[in-house]
Amino acid sequence: MEPYLQLDGITKQFGGFQALKGIDLLIPPGEFICFLGPSGCGKTTLLRIIAGLEGQTSGRIRQAGRDISTLPPAQRDYGIVFQSYALFPNLSVADNVAYGLVNRKTPRAQITARVAELLALVGLPGNEGKYPAQLSGGQQQRIALARALATSPGLLLLDEPLSALDAIVRVQLRQEIKRLQRQLGVTTIMVTHDQEEALSVADRIVVMNHGVIEQVGTPLQVYREPASAFVADFVGRINTLPARTAAGGALQIGQHCIPGTHAGAAGRDVTVYLRPEDLLARPIGPGDAHVFDAGITAIDFLGAYCLVTVQAAALGGQPLQVVLSLNFLSEQALAVGSTLPLKLLPERLRVFG
Repeated sequence: MEPYLQLDGITKQFGGFQALKGIDLLIPPGEFICFLGPSGCGKTTLLRIIAGLEGQTSGRIRQAGRDISTLPPAQRDYGIVFQSYALFPNLSVADNVAYGLVNRKTPRAQITARVAELLALVGLPGNEGKYPAQLSGGQQQRIALARALATSPGLLLLDEPLSALDAIVRVQLRQEIKRLQRQLGVTTIMVTHDQEEALSVADRIVVMNHGVIEQVGTPLQVYREPASAFVADFVGRINTLPARTAAGGALQIGQHCIPGTHAGAAGRDVTVYLRPEDLLARPIGPGDAHVFDAGITAIDFLGAYCLVTVQAAALGGQPLQVVLSLNFLSEQALAVGSTLPLKLLPERLRVFG
């Protein structure tokens, strides 16, 4: 399948600062992509370059087989939604949604029908006569989304569209955006620094750091198989343990040896990365391997589950976080000071260093 959007060697220089360093990326038609990374990693700059709002220093962009590298924004086929909604306060909802259609000199009857269709699509039918100030933040962002979709663009660009909303509205609206994207099949790129947001909506995630792509993969791949220490650290909670490589691919973590878990020379100092849910607290059988006792030092209540901090002498006494359900804690009568038997899953370890 031909990619819908192709980025080749995109670089961006701001004076002496290089914001993007040779970005290559292929996006197939209909895919929902998230650019994920910390502030200053280059994700918004890359989105603005795709939109033509910023010029790249070097590199080329192709959209649907057409070279758009030097085209102005008006000649590129996309709709965009900004963090700040960017609605016109003096225009009604209907006029905001219709803005791009009016510029294209679409007949009035078609505009009226399209506005009604889009407002129904985003769950705000009958609001044509209202003004942005009469709407909540979540409603304004729905209108901004309807406006971006009005001209039926081939590409939808979302620049942190949910970050100004409160938590409950943010979750509701991201589900709506995902539903709309699936329904319309429009190729979509969303910029976000929110890992949960990216994991929940994206077909693939592009993890960026310091102007380069660290990893491209499905949410499950990025979470379970991080390609670098940065990705492991940035996406989700992680435990880090100092370790040393031993003969035969073994890892020595504190007093505990795990055979055959790495490739490379023996005698190297490395760091082991392990998700909290990959330390299992459950009844341990007599033949179970990689089992150790850990003392509970803190319990953070997070609703249906708790984040439990433990220390295990066998693993060098390093503080570790474990995810346990509230029911399990209650049933086992566990509290700070209790001892908890844990089973480590060697296949889930990631080793960097």
